[in-house]
Amino acid sequence: MERTKPSLDVAKIKKDFPIMERKIHGKPLCYLDSAATSQKPRQVIEAVSEFYSNYNANVHRAIYELGEDATRGYEGAREKIARFINARSSSEIVFTRGTTESINIVAYGWGIKGKLGKGDEIVSTVMEHHSNHIPWFFVQDYKGVKLSWIDIDDEGYLKMEDLDRLVTERTKMVAVTQCSNVLGTINPIKEIAKKAHEVNALCLVDAAQSVPHFPVDVQNLDCDLLAFSGHKMLGPTGIGVLYGKEKVLEEMEPMLGGGEMIREVHLGRATWNDVPWKFEGGTPDPAGAVGLGAAIDYLNAIGMQNVRQHEVELNAYGLEMLGKIKGIRILGPMDPKKRGGLIAFTIPEAHPHDIAAILDAEGIAIRSGHNCAQPLMERCGIPATARASFYIYNSPEDIDRLVKGLKKVQEVFA
Repeated sequence: MERTKPSLDVAKIKKDFPIMERKIHGKPLCYLDSAATSQKPRQVIEAVSEFYSNYNANVHRAIYELGEDATRGYEGAREKIARFINARSSSEIVFTRGTTESINIVAYGWGIKGKLGKGDEIVSTVMEHHSNHIPWFFVQDYKGVKLSWIDIDDEGYLKMEDLDRLVTERTKMVAVTQCSNVLGTINPIKEIAKKAHEVNALCLVDAAQSVPHFPVDVQNLDCDLLAFSGHKMLGPTGIGVLYGKEKVLEEMEPMLGGGEMIREVHLGRATWNDVPWKFEGGTPDPAGAVGLGAAIDYLNAIGMQNVRQHEVELNAYGLEMLGKIKGIRILGPMDPKKRGGLIAFTIPEAHPHDIAAILDAEGIAIRSGHNCAQPLMERCGIPATARASFYIYNSPEDIDRLVKGLKKVQEVFA
């Protein structure tokens, strides 16, 4: 395939990322693990440093100037996030530590502390990250609900006939990833949410691999709840988001008690604050929120449609070039427009860990292992994969280096 000029000026973008100047084993860093965590541009690093240097204070709890500055930064980031995913209001945005905590908040506040009982059902899929499996196992153990999972076909798409079969009048929640972290499959969330609503069930979306990579409009999707992480979208680690329709959040119980989540406390009893603050017990992470706000500013300046187009171009080139490697098995859809910016694969000669180790010696960073998706690995009949994932700072040259490195892997194990 003849390489076309990338839709983004990657060389210019790379200059914003200090870590890209690093050498790994004496070779320029080729970072292909953004699905695990993204690198951070200087603008985000400086925003966090600016917070700690000039207006570090606890939020919501002081009338002095530093405290008010910190609160403005924290709540301003909440408003940016609401606009970024087109929430109706910033009150629908709850700050969490990340996707995992967001889903656990729902599993506890809606599931364990909610009105579920024996005979109720929760429907999910076999392609979920462990973070969208384990919390529902907790609900199953506490409430006796039934869990069921939508299967995939040989191309890695959901079997939508399973959705029709499994979602019944007993279904109370459909929990699904928008984009698989292994297959790359982009799921039809709007259709899934509509099916859930037909039986008065809720739809929760794991958007960890979607919000950072393409435009997500929660009102258009009409999902009830949606979770994502800041560290996968150029932001700091330890900050994430739970979006929820205001009515749904109001009906949920908080998971953490203390601090900002209270309205009044008396000996033996208490009342909760309004949403979203009733879910933000304890001292929050205002520096992380400010950093995530800066990450959103950076992505908005590029344009999420442009981010998506760039990754489609890398997908197309990567699928073709990797596909030429003898014996390689690529998981997921082969249409670059129907998958996120990642390619998980296996090579028969080498275990994924060996692949990753040899590539690391070449300065190339990829993910290896079960990708926190062991049920999906079992469904695919493999123990693990190697995974290359792309973002705005990657170029076709990175894929060329990956292919060259994989040929070296095959030479080692020939």
